[in-house]
Amino acid sequence: MTKADDLHGAYDHVVHPDAAAIIAAALVHIPFDGWTSEALVAGAAEAGFTADDVARLFPGGAVDAVVMHSALADAAMIEAFEAMADKPDRVHLMIREMILIRLDQVAAHKEAVRRGLTLLAVPANALASARALYATVDAMWRAAGQRDTDISFYTKRATLAAVYSATLLAWIADTSGERAVIEGFLDRRLQDVARIPKASAPIRSALNTGQRLAEGMFQIVGRVRR
Repeated sequence: MTKADDLHGAYDHVVHPDAAAIIAAALVHIPFDGWTSEALVAGAAEAGFTADDVARLFPGGAVDAVVMHSALADAAMIEAFEAMADKPDRVHLMIREMILIRLDQVAAHKEAVRRGLTLLAVPANALASARALYATVDAMWRAAGQRDTDISFYTKRATLAAVYSATLLAWIADTSGERAVIEGFLDRRLQDVARIPKASAPIRSALNTGQRLAEGMFQIVGRVRR
């Protein structure tokens, strides 16, 4: 995957097709072996590749595979959203639709998602985690038509990062199987997103903390290009 040279640029959700094929085949092994080289090599063998191909396509090991899996999920989410015949006409409803699409699409591999989050939570993987989260929320905002680069660039992405992360963790923890449970949780979180475009001075002041968090996250992401 590559990223634009400037901080406000979007990540390109491009994964080498061979890597994508290996990840798809490895998903059946991940619930048992986790995101490990063993799972990737097993998937590679089933997809017609070798251990050398795994080493070449995933130089960062399993962490690379998790980030690529997230990028593939982002791309599939945007593709499905763009294909909708009747998209919502409000930004926060567009965001809502994209988050639900993304969760629905990865539902069959929920354990793989959970194990991926566990791996990204390791402090040594903070950079990979920040990049993956940034890519997801940036893709959502851009698909919703939000391409501004002023102060709201930070507040929007910081707020959405919190909304999406909380919803993803709630989805992972939920055992009810009831979609309405996650929809209700998401709707309560999205109240913050709905307020951003018309935020008053007090609300904007409260969002400054989110802006600083986002700037910190983007500084981490930007280290790669320095």
